Parts: sequence; C-alpha cells; structure tokens
Amino acid sequence: MKREHPPVLPGTGATDYARYMRTDVLLDLQRSQDEVIHRDELLFQVVHQSTELWLKLAAAELTEATARVNAGDLAVAESLLARATLAMRMVTDHLEMFRHLSPVDFQAMQPALGNGSGAESPGWRQIQAASRQLGRAFADHVAGRGIPMAKLCPADPADPVHRLAEAMVEWDERVSLWRARHYQVALRVGGHAPAGVAGSPATMLAKLVGHRFFPDLWQARLHPTGDETGTAQP
Repeated sequence: MKREHPPVLPGTGATDYARYMRTDVLLDLQRSQDEVIHRDELLFQVVHQSTELWLKLAAAELTEATARVNAGDLAVAESLLARATLAMRMVTDHLEMFRHLSPVDFQAMQPALGNGSGAESPGWRQIQAASRQLGRAFADHVAGRGIPMAKLCPADPADPVHRLAEAMVEWDERVSLWRARHYQVALRVGGHAPAGVAGSPATMLAKLVGHRFFPDLWQARLHPTGDETGTAQP
C-alpha cells in the first residue's frame, strides 16, 4: 500500500492526483441530480465529454505532425499520426455505450439538449482544420521533391514518404469508420429516418461517410502504377 503524502501541488484537491488531474472540476462538469430530466443524461454527457478530450488530443497530434512534416521529419510525423488514429478509434469505441440508450429514453432527455448538435463539436472542427493542414503540408513536401502523388502506391516500407502516406490513409479510414458508426447510432438511437428520406438528418451523415481528407492518396491506390489507363508507365 502506498503511504499517503500531503499534496505539494497548488490547487484545492485533497491529493496531488486530484490537483494535477483537476478531478474536482472534471467530475463537476456533468449536470447534477437536481438538473437532469432523465438519468441517462450522465451516460450521454460522459460519452460526449470524453470524446471531446480524445479529439483534443488527436488534433494536437495532427498539428504537431504537420509541423514535423514541414521540418522534414517524416518518421516522427508518422508516429504522431498513429497516436491520433488510435485516439479516433477510442472515440468510435465510446459509441458502443449508446447500445444501452433506447430511442424512447433519448427522446425523453432531448429537451435538455436544446438545439445542440454534434456538428457543433469544437473538437471535431479542430480535427477537420488540422487534417486539412496536414494534407497541405504533405502535398508541399512531395511537390518540393518532385514526387507525383500517383507514384506513392504501391507503398515502399523503407521510404518515409510512403510510410507517412500510408499512415494518412489509415487516419482517413479511421475517421470514415467513425462516421459510419455515428450514422448507425443516429438511426438506432436518434430515431432518424434512413438516408434518402427528405429532411432526415441522417442523409447528411450518410453523405459524409465517403468523405476523404486526402483524396489524392486514395486515387493513387486506384492506379498504383501511376497510369490511369491500367498499363504500366515506362
């Protein structure tokens, strides 16, 4: 058993753990029992608040990866992007909690949400901006070295440029998987009509499933020889 030590960090928590993690603030961010109109508000807030934290981490990793690409340090950029990709996997896994939230219960708690929408997520907006910045930095890097995007496939495991391109495709794929899972949650829990039904919010979610941050890299995979006619280039 670890001996209890008096806290030495500044703050109001009873322990240094509480002070460093700011648990008194963190655990007070959810609506109190006096505020909730449905007990599953706690589930809903915990999933979304933890998602915002993972998105914050992923955006920070993407931003640093972009800086590393600009500095020519592609190996570190690849490692940082892998961390961001894992964070997005955590975000996707959190959605499994909504298997325990029925459409009836969700509708009962909706008045507490006001006009709130997941599209307003600050973390998601940071992810979008950081992904676009990474895409531009990578495009500038390969252009400066005279490497056509179409020549990035098939990947060469020994080439840092190719390895980073693969990591970027994996990031794109992980985001797409999250979008697809989110779409299914909207249908199952939100009670939205399927995509294609006029006025259904799920229609926009379904369209976004196929969105790619790095379309040129995906296009290169369709024609790995760099020849769109299907014949090899000399």
